[in-house]
Amino acid sequence: MKEIMDVNVANVFEQYPKEYRKPLLQIRELIFNTAAGLTSVGALEESLKWQQPSYATRISKSGSPIRLDRFGPEKIAIFFHCQTTLVEEFRALFSDVFEFSKNRAIVLDPAAELPIKELTFCIEQALTYHKR
Repeated sequence: MKEIMDVNVANVFEQYPKEYRKPLLQIRELIFNTAAGLTSVGALEESLKWQQPSYATRISKSGSPIRLDRFGPEKIAIFFHCQTTLVEEFRALFSDVFEFSKNRAIVLDPAAELPIKELTFCIEQALTYHKR
């Protein structure tokens, strides 16, 4: 990975069992790669929010934060700010691809192949939420 990981964030990733850590790190990389392809987003700030890895567009303020974590005993999730319309939009487009948790998360099976195309779209929408 090209981005230097914050030591506190790295510690959280290290605490995940391997079967969760691997897809969560893949999503992290996808977040950075997606942001790099969007000129309006700029650099991302990686930090911990509620002990979860969090990715925010602090400089450009173009987007809504994205957080990653386990979800329940067997899943992982990408969390979005619950007061946005992001998850509602994703549900309308991808109800056949993703499982959702209310208005706050895309829930994924860590053992399944990640739907990269759809995740990239969702990440892009979150990173540019305030520009739309």
